[in-house]
Amino acid sequence: MKLTQIADDVWLAQYPQRLLGIDFGRNVAIIRLRDGRLVIHSTAPFTSEDLLAIRELGQPAWLLDATLFHDTFAKQGCAAFARIPYLAPRGFREIAGVSTVPLDNAPGEWAAELEVLPLGGIPKTREHVFLHRASRTLIIADLLFHFPANSRGWTRFFVRRIMGLPRLVGMSLFLRMMIKDRDAFTASLNEVMRWDFERIIVGHGEPIAENAKSVLRDALRERGFDVHAGV
Repeated sequence: MKLTQIADDVWLAQYPQRLLGIDFGRNVAIIRLRDGRLVIHSTAPFTSEDLLAIRELGQPAWLLDATLFHDTFAKQGCAAFARIPYLAPRGFREIAGVSTVPLDNAPGEWAAELEVLPLGGIPKTREHVFLHRASRTLIIADLLFHFPANSRGWTRFFVRRIMGLPRLVGMSLFLRMMIKDRDAFTASLNEVMRWDFERIIVGHGEPIAENAKSVLRDALRERGFDVHAGV
């Protein structure tokens, strides 16, 4: 695990995750609330050393996966953090074979610090996006990918030609094809754009540290979604 502090009370733990000969990476965001409790966003193949490093940041209190497509490490996550609630979208339990708490009703303890929004119009993933208000950090799963600029060979070809991301950042063609209700999806995106954020942690790839709201707006418009800039 590579653990990096992204902002005050926000860390990023990065893991390899290979698929189709490409390391897409698996990002775990760790958010520390004001009372010291931790929200662990996404599961991964946590090692005992990883658990020690995470517990040094605060008290693990909630584990979550934000989309139906992130079941790969669900069992490992449950085993590593067996004594805390595991939140996920409706239907995740049946896919992953683990017990979960519906993410639709976010814990009341998050209300003042962590905002949660389900993306409408995409029932196959039921992705939820998060805003850590204090650090102005948007945390997403598969809404955007952001591959390193030095990606080469098969990885670069696949990302640019197959996923349809010539700039190595944006919404993949695969996600675009899963959107069933364009109006509902656009309405959700406009809510996100009204949030006050300056950086984005993506589920796969590198965080977007500069001009994050413009990057998201441009990426969505490239896929035909006319969203507003927000604040």
